[in-house]
Amino acid sequence: MQSYTIGQAARLLGVSADTARRWADAGRVATHRDDSGRRLIDGRDLAAFSVEVAQGGVGDDETSYTSARNAFPGIVTAVKLGDVAAQVEIQAGPHRLVSLLTREAVEELGLEVGMQATARVKSTNVHIDRA
Repeated sequence: MQSYTIGQAARLLGVSADTARRWADAGRVATHRDDSGRRLIDGRDLAAFSVEVAQGGVGDDETSYTSARNAFPGIVTAVKLGDVAAQVEIQAGPHRLVSLLTREAVEELGLEVGMQATARVKSTNVHIDRA
């Protein structure tokens, strides 16, 4: 069975290594050590834990009420404003998401490069929520 380091698990879960380490320290996901002393998480345990995280059973975030189920929390890496439309890019773990929205929406949300935001994907639309 494949095992994952804390860093690998963090990337797969879309969180920082520190967050994954805190979850492991708190016993939220089981770990074991390899021959070199690195902490590892068994693939089956990580799979079950990732489902729990996705269902909102783990984490410190506030509950969000939305019909869009695919949420990608990340950091805004680019904002391109036109006269009417705008393009916002978010890096969420290994995922780069790009959304086209109105300039007015970007201004109302106060979106700027470097701030946290969540891209919510439903069907073919990407919705941006300010964190």
